[in-house]
Amino acid sequence: MTDNGPRQRASTAGSAKDAAEGTESGGGVALKKEIGLVSACGIIVGNIIGSGIFVSPKGVLENGNSVGVALIVWIITGIITAIGALCYAELGVTIPKSGGDYSYVKDIFGGLAGFLRLWIAVLVIYPTNQAVIALTFSNYVLQPLFPTCLPPETGLRLLAAVCLLLLTWVNCSSVRWATRVQDFFTAGKLLALGLIIIMGIVQICKGEYYWLEPVNAFKPFKEYDVGLIALAFLQGSFAYGGWNFLNYVTEELVDPYVNLPRAIFISIPLVTFVYVFANIAYVTAMSPQELLASNAVAVTFGEKLLGVMAWIMPISVALSTFGGVNGSLFTSSRLFFAGAREGHLPSLLAMIHVKRCTPIPALLFTCLSTLLMLCTSDMYTLINYVGFINYLFYGVTVAGQIVLRIRQPNMHRPIKISLIWPVIYLVFWAFLLIFSLYSEPIVCGIGLAIMLTGVPVYFLGVYWDNKPQCFDAFVDKMTYLGQKFCVVVYPAISKPIVSGDEGEEMKEATSPLSKDDREAQKSVDS
Repeated sequence: MTDNGPRQRASTAGSAKDAAEGTESGGGVALKKEIGLVSACGIIVGNIIGSGIFVSPKGVLENGNSVGVALIVWIITGIITAIGALCYAELGVTIPKSGGDYSYVKDIFGGLAGFLRLWIAVLVIYPTNQAVIALTFSNYVLQPLFPTCLPPETGLRLLAAVCLLLLTWVNCSSVRWATRVQDFFTAGKLLALGLIIIMGIVQICKGEYYWLEPVNAFKPFKEYDVGLIALAFLQGSFAYGGWNFLNYVTEELVDPYVNLPRAIFISIPLVTFVYVFANIAYVTAMSPQELLASNAVAVTFGEKLLGVMAWIMPISVALSTFGGVNGSLFTSSRLFFAGAREGHLPSLLAMIHVKRCTPIPALLFTCLSTLLMLCTSDMYTLINYVGFINYLFYGVTVAGQIVLRIRQPNMHRPIKISLIWPVIYLVFWAFLLIFSLYSEPIVCGIGLAIMLTGVPVYFLGVYWDNKPQCFDAFVDKMTYLGQKFCVVVYPAISKPIVSGDEGEEMKEATSPLSKDDREAQKSVDS
């Protein structure tokens, strides 16, 4: 997490030059643009739809206190998510850099704000989320082998680790392989949810729609409570988490100015449709009380309606979570890659393989941090603490869109939406944020404290330039060893070819290296 000085830059730039000359004539390597529209939709849909809609969509129903209110909450949170995605679409094509909200917050509000977003993601958010998804996968794979008891904890964690290692290998090997895996498993989970929706339609045709009739749909289980309804909206918002993940891989999109907004416009309405109609299907086969009592709603649904084919549901959950781990590894590694490129993480994480063009160090770092989280027993507690912070930065990013409009009104924006949309999103966001602080002040306070531990790290690791020579020498050595071990180099950024001084200015403006890095690399090249 440091800018390590010209000595490291010279050595890493020199080895980058040597390695790149062996792979491509006339220059270095770069991230490949291999993510088309279908794969882009797969990333969004695959990251939003994890195990939640199959396992426990009951949080919204429980707090909404009636089927009708729960369905309204699913629809409204889907619309708000779509509005937030619209704002991110404008930011994504205005600041076309990988890293998503981290890159936007850093560019708009400065290095410290961006670093805190990165810090909480590196420290807790992605390792814990990936560990939990991997554990859910292993639980559904092992459960049939232990029909009368729970699977052993050690077995769950070992299988989760195998899942993480396998998918890390796939992601290190090829971007194309990773996106194909994501496409396949996203299609699989959509087919499973499509089966649930079709079975729900069949049930309605049979007259099984008691809980969908208005008089019954809005019959409360207990007294309506504004606080609980607000909590239902918060649960619904969390269920749509992952809608911004495509912005983390902007630089690998084919024609991002077209495919980024197009993928968002396709994926968010699709997920909203699936969420709403899957919940409608559930209440055609189960009463709200049965749904709330079930620990795996889709499995219970399958047992009631699919008979001997009920095994489809647990397999669907396992496949869905396997694809969820892949999507999270793919996108989070790009976030860490972007952070290292900006000097906020060790420079080794900003390098890519000379032949495969994949960010292997960032992927290995992501995998290792998740494996370490698997060894702890407090990951669920940590998720509760930092969920509030994750949601906080959604609003900060959207507020940054308004700030950028004021600061740079003439900035080129391929997509420019009305400012009424970010205002609507921020009103909803502020309501949920204030309610979270009011209802769980200790949890939110601990989350803020975890985030603020990044402030001294930023000033010591990033802001402080004149570090001891022995420290710089150690970092240089570790970077060089990591570079040799992973066979990685600094990436070049492909831009339109422009000749003369204008081309050199464009090259410098778009280079992932700092000005000092470029001077050091020029001296080595000469």
